[in-house]
Amino acid sequence: MTIVKHKKVKFLDKEEKELYESVENGEWVSASKVEKAEDLVKFKQAYKNTFGKTKPVSLRMNEVDLIKLKAKAIEQGLPYQTLLSSIIHQYVKK
Repeated sequence: MTIVKHKKVKFLDKEEKELYESVENGEWVSASKVEKAEDLVKFKQAYKNTFGKTKPVSLRMNEVDLIKLKAKAIEQGLPYQTLLSSIIHQYVKK
């Protein structure tokens, strides 16, 4: 595999530079190239355990808390209901 070096990018911070160099060095593998079938089975089971059988719930909460929850969900790229469900799951699991 031939690695093509690009011009240095000057606007990256330290962490971004490390990630850029890591990608350039071929240290990343596409998720579509997961080779181990048992990994896929493990991930599917984890999904089922986490997001399996759900029931609708009605909940009243402070409007400011809901706004902040939605903002956190956007930061994490999740629907706010999924984030809330995850928080509750983590709380009851401990």
